[in-house]
Amino acid sequence: MPYYIGDVIQDENKLVARTPERFRDSGIEVLIRTPVDRIDTKGSFVQLAGGSTINYDILAVGTGTIPILPGIPGQDIEGVFTLKRLNDAIRIKSYIDMKPVRSAAIIGAGFISMEMCENLRLRNIETTIINMGTLPVTRWDPTFSKQAQEELDRNGVITLTGTRTETITKGGDGRLHLGTTAGELTVDLLILAIGVKPDVQLAAAAGIPLGKTGAIQVDFSQKTSLENIYAVGDCCEVFNRVSKRWVHVPLGDIANKQGRVAGRNIGGTPMIFPGIVAAQSFRLFNLEMAATGIDEREATQAGFHPVSTIVWGNAIAGAMPGNSAVGIKLIADQSTGKLLGAQAIGEAGAVSRINTLSCALWAGLGLDEVAYLDLAYAPPFSPSWDPIHLAAQDLMKKI
Repeated sequence: MPYYIGDVIQDENKLVARTPERFRDSGIEVLIRTPVDRIDTKGSFVQLAGGSTINYDILAVGTGTIPILPGIPGQDIEGVFTLKRLNDAIRIKSYIDMKPVRSAAIIGAGFISMEMCENLRLRNIETTIINMGTLPVTRWDPTFSKQAQEELDRNGVITLTGTRTETITKGGDGRLHLGTTAGELTVDLLILAIGVKPDVQLAAAAGIPLGKTGAIQVDFSQKTSLENIYAVGDCCEVFNRVSKRWVHVPLGDIANKQGRVAGRNIGGTPMIFPGIVAAQSFRLFNLEMAATGIDEREATQAGFHPVSTIVWGNAIAGAMPGNSAVGIKLIADQSTGKLLGAQAIGEAGAVSRINTLSCALWAGLGLDEVAYLDLAYAPPFSPSWDPIHLAAQDLMKKI
């Protein structure tokens, strides 16, 4: 959606996987703009906002997430947006197209904020990040987060660190006036991007059990503990194959897989969803940033003894023109040598290497195996000793 706002994707229809009409063509009735007021698990029906009811034999809950709002006075006035659904993106883009939007601010510094920075700058909009912390994208190691900050600086993004927004008002000039702990900031557009939480209000009211994360608790078949009720997508938990814990990771590819697994089980073809290793990536101007697995904090919470290293290598063979550096961070368990997580950053090759390391995590490989993985080598694509090899071999010295 940020790329639609930035005009990289110009047709919003390309962001719609399947329309209600296509669903109906395959025999699936779709009710849009139809809120559900409550789920009655004893009577096996859902009550719609107008008072009508729909009976069910099997129910699948896929209520997704809702944006976390900071609770700032004025957060609901015109010109203030969240970005969660396609309609949000359409509204933001329309606002930019119709209004003289010359400047924008984003509250939050996660990867959605990073993507929005790039795409707002593509529209020649002066962009400011308001970050309560000191670095952006703090899932990544501070070394990599600092590089992300430098990339923001290079591309003209203003960053206010250690800054809290306290008020939002609209002036007579039609612009937004933000009262922050760093002083007043005046912009034409404000995006709230401080995160999301599972939308479980209906489920909780119906007595559908929630997990420790606050998302709906499911098993490997996507079933809840209530008979004939499933949950899928961002509203429910998922099993992390590395930490062996049920977690909440709201990503579209995970939701898609969970929906297919639930559908197979409902349709009588049993299937389980084997979990995730929590791989994710984003682009920030000229940088690729990607991560998979768990970090040191999560590893400690899961009972491991984490040890890590950061190695810088070449994205392609050093003698090749156009070579650039790629940084790899590996995290492993000191007592067993098991790979636990990885992070990468670079102008090229970061995402592909994290995909490789995601496969290693999926398979439960140890550092000794990662250090000698048989990877395709040719000078235009990698050095003979890939940065993955170098990082694994370096980390083995610490175990």
